[in-house]
Amino acid sequence: MTTLWIGILLTAAGCYALKLAGLSVPDRVLDHPLTVRIATLIPVALLGALIAVQVLADGSALVLDARLAALGVAAVLLWWRMPFLVVVGVAAGSAALVRLWF
Repeated sequence: MTTLWIGILLTAAGCYALKLAGLSVPDRVLDHPLTVRIATLIPVALLGALIAVQVLADGSALVLDARLAALGVAAVLLWWRMPFLVVVGVAAGSAALVRLWF
């Protein structure tokens, strides 16, 4: 049991140190144009990676199924600037129809 608490305390100390390191970065580094550009692009890249993993992967295998069709439908609806709830509903319905047909 003490090993567990040692691990928890080391993890907490590491998280605190990482947070403190982020707060101690000078403003000239944070205001640099390259840093600002990278900081704006990281969330987009992470979201794209999460979507790819959730749609195309099943464990360690590549899977092409109804989720890919639903993603395509959602992309088209978002391109047409449809409301988010409509996009989710129609994409879920298209996935259900593809699973029903195949």
